[in-house]
Amino acid sequence: MKAVVFAYHNMGVVGINALIRAGFKIPLVFTYENNSEEDIWFDSVSELCKKESIGFVVPQNPNTSEWIAKIKAQKPDIIFSFYYRTMLSEEILAVPQYGAYNLHGSYLPFYRGRCPVNWVLIKGEPYTGVTLHEMVEKPDAGEIVSQQKVEIAFEDTALTLFGKLQKAAGEMLADVLPRMLRGDFTKFPQDISRGSYYGGRKPEDGIILWQKSAVDIYNLIRGVTRPYPGAFCYLNEKKIIIWWGVPQQEGLSCPGRITVADSRVLIGTGRGFIELVEVEIDDRTLRKNSLLNFFKQSEGECLL
Repeated sequence: MKAVVFAYHNMGVVGINALIRAGFKIPLVFTYENNSEEDIWFDSVSELCKKESIGFVVPQNPNTSEWIAKIKAQKPDIIFSFYYRTMLSEEILAVPQYGAYNLHGSYLPFYRGRCPVNWVLIKGEPYTGVTLHEMVEKPDAGEIVSQQKVEIAFEDTALTLFGKLQKAAGEMLADVLPRMLRGDFTKFPQDISRGSYYGGRKPEDGIILWQKSAVDIYNLIRGVTRPYPGAFCYLNEKKIIIWWGVPQQEGLSCPGRITVADSRVLIGTGRGFIELVEVEIDDRTLRKNSLLNFFKQSEGECLL
């Protein structure tokens, strides 16, 4: 069976490797050029294609008549999308006789849309998952082929959770792709009225609102810490990125107020404190003594 693939990021690499192991033929892969302004911490689909001698292209928009004609010329039996960032047109989805399928990084119908790995942490969810579903016009709304749950630990960050999702995706695809190759699989509809949809996130969405609880703020910190842009606040108009902090749920203080006690830097919240562990100020990373010395000068002031 021939599969045209749209892929990017680590999940793109996981998906293509799973297709190869299952016995699919891949005549063409659509991917992206790396953005020089983005922190490239993930694996390269284009490098995998070079290694496996698979043809690949990097169009700005795959939905043009030119690219649709090239897809049709490949005569794919099926299409897969693995973390490709562009919605595919209905004309593309209609090309393969056996349908088009997308790997989504949540347990659908929950957290349809963008950035699910960040959102589930920010919202403090106890679990998420991966889902292979049929692509339709509405994002992440098609019938489900397979899915696998993943538990979220309180210590998970977006990076560690993404690693868990990669593993789960590899396991799920190893099970379902051979069955899809044989035509031995079923689909079931998802009730999106029971689920949720979230949009993309911008760096400015990482601003900390100290009136929230310590746990809520911690969830934001771990949801956008490295390799993502980070949660941040201001001290006298100086931007402070908080790469790591841990919640202390007992105690009262004004939201944002800096307290230095027992060699710890504590920031008041709407309920409890955040103990700062690692921050960045003026491109300098502060931990332990350097962190303590910096905030001693501002004890009693408030972060905004």
